Amino acid sequence: MVKKRYGAEEARTLLPELIERAHRGERSVITKRGKPYAEVVPVGSNTNGKPRLSFLSLAGTGRGLWGHDSRKTLKRLRDEWQ
Repeated sequence: MVKKRYGAEEARTLLPELIERAHRGERSVITKRGKPYAEVVPVGSNTNGKPRLSFLSLAGTGRGLWGHDSRKTLKRLRDEWQ
């Protein structure tokens, strides 16, 4: 699928149409001085080919990062700067 390109000013005036196009599954690239700056894409579309991970999958991954007692570790770190 070919992505349509719009300059920033043109995209500003065409925003309602770009939103409708995204709803229909089309992608639009917004450029500034000829360089791509943003892309209007359908909700839930995957833009980089990698599966999207939920932040919930990160729950608990920092366990133990601050030691056994995070309050003591943070207090010690704060005391170093005083």
